[in-house]
Amino acid sequence: MSKVFVASLALSHFRSHRRARLALDGRPVALFGPNGAGKTNLMEAVSLLSPGRGLRRAAADDIIRRPEAIGWKVSAGIEGPGVGHDIALTAEPAQPRVTQIDGKTAPQVALARLLRIVWLVPSQDRLWLEGADGRRRFLDRITMSFLPDHAEAVLTYEKAMRERNRLLKDDIRDPAWYRALEGQMAEAAVRIVAGRDTALARIAAAQDGAATAFPAADLSIEVEQPCADAAEFETAFADSRPRDMAAGRTLVGPHRADMVAIYRDKGVAAKQCSTGEQKALLISLILANARALKAETGAAPLVLLDEVAAHLDANRRAALFDEICALEAQAWMTGTGPELFVELGDRAQHFAVTEERGESAVAEA
Repeated sequence: MSKVFVASLALSHFRSHRRARLALDGRPVALFGPNGAGKTNLMEAVSLLSPGRGLRRAAADDIIRRPEAIGWKVSAGIEGPGVGHDIALTAEPAQPRVTQIDGKTAPQVALARLLRIVWLVPSQDRLWLEGADGRRRFLDRITMSFLPDHAEAVLTYEKAMRERNRLLKDDIRDPAWYRALEGQMAEAAVRIVAGRDTALARIAAAQDGAATAFPAADLSIEVEQPCADAAEFETAFADSRPRDMAAGRTLVGPHRADMVAIYRDKGVAAKQCSTGEQKALLISLILANARALKAETGAAPLVLLDEVAAHLDANRRAALFDEICALEAQAWMTGTGPELFVELGDRAQHFAVTEERGESAVAEA
């Protein structure tokens, strides 16, 4: 087996789960149960094994199980060819999340070098219709899956930009205060732009000629003021200071870019497609991301698909399961009933998730 996968998952006081423990063998994982039982909470815990705030983008305190409010812990064993790591994530009330790898404290960005994770959740269904910030996050997660250092570039850029925005709001006009921050932003911006371009190229290659039941999407990046190098970014930031001062925030840079998708076979922008077509395009991109990662690293990433089966007819659902199994990916999928995963059969592990008196329980079916 060439895959890298979660072999064990344990939760303590994590949202609705007082205690939960799953033993896994690398097959896809089907989680079924009624709405509110805690299925997505399990998937959220898995998503936190990658850098960032997980698939819900929740603050650490928001995850703490109530009413105990004593903090939470997620423990996971990662296995694969030549791979064996123990990850522990903990958070105490009013404290930031702590990451440990093999018993040693580590930065969040280190997780990306152990495990690649891609996901699709219901909140992304309106990705093509809502603001550009969601599409940038989507693109940056794809980019981080290929280039783990992209997370560091984004964090560096955002930190420097926050400090620059503070100067703007405080009406600081001395150029010397801006130059150092704009230099940091410019260097990080070059890395961000290059990383995004690389990610789009790899997604395009993974879609070309792929045997898939889902439509291909041609992706591009739109930016108001493109810059070729760090010097051009620094000039753009300096020239934009008067306008930025009036707005109280930075108005040029990669944080203003937008990702555009075109339904390839129809030549129609994703935002103009039907709801079903928009969902199919999102699934297509997640699968392309997984195929590209497997081609590059030799192992498929974890694929998290929350409530995806309910939005597909039986044929398209079976096609999705076949593609996941062909990828040899440990996909985590949720649905309200076991009938949604019948086509998987024993190709997956099936878990029933139930809830009683505010506490979730998980049992292998």
